Amino acid sequence: QVQLVESGGGLVQAGGSLRLSCAASGSIFSINNMGWYRQAPGKQRELVAAITSGGSTNYADSVKGRFTISRDNRKNTMYLQMNSLKPEDTAVYYCNADMTQYYSGYYSRDYWGQGTQVTVSS
Repeated sequence: QVQLVESGGGLVQAGGSLRLSCAASGSIFSINNMGWYRQAPGKQRELVAAITSGGSTNYADSVKGRFTISRDNRKNTMYLQMNSLKPEDTAVYYCNADMTQYYSGYYSRDYWGQGTQVTVSS
């Protein structure tokens, strides 16, 4: 079974840093676009940052200059380096990936991780 597992969340003071990881495992033919989303209490899930298989990135305006998304295709792992954290960054962060499997044909679909809590205290 294909799955995404996030790690690296936690409690940090404002101005601090955290690094999130998202590891994909299972019978994977290829990993296409990947992204980090977050959902704060009472709010809709929003895109934080995304990265293509070729390494092109885009960021939400609220995190530009503070967060950096990257991926290691050899390890099937994506990262989110979060610096200068603010209380408004507090949310559950989810990993998302469009992955292709091969079994009598190529099949692509979206996968989500279980989420990791990031809490930034003021």
